[in-house]
Amino acid sequence: MRRRALFRQAGFAGAATAASATLAMPAIAQSSPALRWRMTSSYPKSLETIYGTGEVFARIVAELTDNQFQIRVFGAGEITPPLQALDAVQAGTIECAHTTSFFYTGKNEAFAIATGLPFGLNTRQQEAWLYQGGGVELLNAFFAKYNVFGLPLGSTGAQMGGWFRKEVPTAADLKGLKMRIGGLAGQVLERQGGVPQQLAGGDIYPALERGTIDAVEWLGPVDDEKLGFVRVAPFYYYPAWWEGAANTQFFCNLEQYNNLPKHYQAVIRSACSEATKWMVARYDTNHPAALRRLVAQGAKLRGFSRDMLDSCARTWETLEAEIVARNPDFAAIHASWSKGRDDMRLWHRISELTFDNYAAQLSARR
Repeated sequence: MRRRALFRQAGFAGAATAASATLAMPAIAQSSPALRWRMTSSYPKSLETIYGTGEVFARIVAELTDNQFQIRVFGAGEITPPLQALDAVQAGTIECAHTTSFFYTGKNEAFAIATGLPFGLNTRQQEAWLYQGGGVELLNAFFAKYNVFGLPLGSTGAQMGGWFRKEVPTAADLKGLKMRIGGLAGQVLERQGGVPQQLAGGDIYPALERGTIDAVEWLGPVDDEKLGFVRVAPFYYYPAWWEGAANTQFFCNLEQYNNLPKHYQAVIRSACSEATKWMVARYDTNHPAALRRLVAQGAKLRGFSRDMLDSCARTWETLEAEIVARNPDFAAIHASWSKGRDDMRLWHRISELTFDNYAAQLSARR
């Protein structure tokens, strides 16, 4: 009798457990829908770090959702022209993009701030402003006007100043120079007498080889080596005064993002953050060896002169003030950004810069 009673109790408990599972499963399924998105990248697949950051992001999203949320990444030009990624996301013809925000300064100069401004923040300072200084929120208030939601998805760190067919020892040597350069730095070059060109990564080498342009800035040794610039423009300048840090950007159609379950939104935020750290670490790890190889291939390293830097800085300060005065979107974000810049520079001058300068002296003595 006791055995039959135990079986009945066990059967009741099992039925209750099964019923509970039956009731729970639909709720879980409803809150974690199976989604298949497409992401267009503005970068060619041959650039495994900057393009690969999008792949890392997509892999993390899939892992965190048990493959319920999958994003397929397409290389530059496969489904959308590389400099029109934002337009496709804005229109809703594709769900999301991995691109560079300053590609779209022709729409509004405020897009440049999400990437980095001339003589601006370094990588650590940019991240601090974005995540603790209100930058992400301010930028998204602006992005919403273009029907997109955005987050940093990668950072290149401080970049090289680019490849030049001939030396440019002074600011006067910029006059007439045709250079591939993006963002607001192009306007600085124009005021210096140069001719800025905005070209996607895959179009740069042919233009440089044919002489359509005289110089190009892209990123740094890892990608520059793959793109082969050293073969046609041997003078390799530094630093990129236009990008103390350069963030690449995740853009998502605003309606698509708002319709996601909250935990999927959290997954996107987490994946963007992790993939950004992956890009920074990968470039910092691999740039030194790539730079040595480039020098062995004939790259002639040159530092921009103080005359060049001072002249471009003065031009930028004038342009910066003009944009603040004429563009309320830029001004609203710039007020927070510039305060963060000045505050963090004061602190970094005491701490980071002092340490870095001394550490560099130690390395030079070894």
